[in-house]
Amino acid sequence: MAKGMTKEEKYRQMIETPVNRLIPRLAVPTIISMLVTSIYNMADTFFVSQISTSASGAVGVMFSAMSMIQAIGFTLGMGSGNHISRSLGNRDEERAGVFAATAFYTAAIIGTAILVFGTLFSRQLVFFLGATQTIAPYAQDYARYILIGAPFMMTSFVMNNILRSQGNAVFAMVGITVGGILNMILDPLLIFGLNMGISGAAIATMVSQMISFAILLYQCNARPDCIKIQLSKFRPSGKVYGQILHAGLPSFCRQGLASAAAVILNFAAGPYGDAAIAAMSIVTRFMMFINSSLIGFGQGFQPVAGYNFGAKRYDRVRGATYFTILVGTVLMSVLAAAGFLAAPGALALFRRDDAEVIAIGALALRAQCVVLPLFGVSTVTNMLLQVTGQSGQATFLSLCRQGIFFVPFILLLPQLIGLLGVQLAQPAADLCTFAVTLPFLLSFLRRLKLWEQAERAVAEK
Repeated sequence: MAKGMTKEEKYRQMIETPVNRLIPRLAVPTIISMLVTSIYNMADTFFVSQISTSASGAVGVMFSAMSMIQAIGFTLGMGSGNHISRSLGNRDEERAGVFAATAFYTAAIIGTAILVFGTLFSRQLVFFLGATQTIAPYAQDYARYILIGAPFMMTSFVMNNILRSQGNAVFAMVGITVGGILNMILDPLLIFGLNMGISGAAIATMVSQMISFAILLYQCNARPDCIKIQLSKFRPSGKVYGQILHAGLPSFCRQGLASAAAVILNFAAGPYGDAAIAAMSIVTRFMMFINSSLIGFGQGFQPVAGYNFGAKRYDRVRGATYFTILVGTVLMSVLAAAGFLAAPGALALFRRDDAEVIAIGALALRAQCVVLPLFGVSTVTNMLLQVTGQSGQATFLSLCRQGIFFVPFILLLPQLIGLLGVQLAQPAADLCTFAVTLPFLLSFLRRLKLWEQAERAVAEK
């Protein structure tokens, strides 16, 4: 996106540029951000896995806490971002500024509270998240520094979404990418070079999040085409929070349930030993990496859909949806084939000397790859409904994958078929989610067509 672009030029770009050119332009930097984030999450797992299987399990245990921090950040960021993009589509910059400031300062307050209470009760926290007696000491060492980074992590997620909602994905990418690359450099230096062990991995993550925070804050407040985050526009009212939460609830359900699902998965895998917890943790990171490309592309689609929905350009919303689902399905099919073939080797990268981890993880990864091509429809539909204000439907669909379907499967299948049930619970939930999502997509596309015809009829009078 051109530096120094005026807000009027940005508006024209978002509602006039052909969607098959505009979405990739916005999506590429977001995909890069998502991939870098996933890579440095995997880097933590990779380097820590060289310490021991229990240390690898500790990263998986704390991942669920990090997912909850991310869930709150995304709830505030997506909830405000959806209103920002629609407000800018309606040319209401004042309203957009209120949502940006309120989301940012609220995230800072909540992140600080998590730091304080998480630090005070760290031992209880790691056992609550599913740590075993052998994993707990590593998990506590890792949590000590991860919690210090909580306020910076949460506000960074908010700013990332605020920038993307305005079509400024490149600016968001810079902050996330710099922090991610720094994390990958610091990991081996602190873990092995300075013999800091798992604490070194946590410090690397904490420092990278602080750097990302500083860069994103500069991007938000120093660019002429960005809505500035101003304390004077912090409006912590029930009405503003209600609007943010209404729009952001699908994100909270999606990300919050991911955190809860990770905890339940740790407990379900626990009876089969640290190797099972470590294997499923590694698989979770791999699937996050694969899915990040689709989520990144979808996040390039969301501001386009939001702007044009606000501007009542329903034809462009439909066109953008068809295009994004097509690209997403093709992309996921290619990555599914690669992941299926490479599964044993991928697990061996982390625990080459632990055949049990490789065997458990390879089967779980292959099972999830089988249903991966369905994600194009499931993910894009959820994003479409959320950004166009269909919060109730989007929230229900967000509950499906790792709530309505995953929780019963992960609780029941291991009782019936043992460890295989742990490995098959997620793909079974993904298949059911697709079956439920498809009718919602078709129904909303029909409504968009009717709204488009109604707008055309008004214009012709």
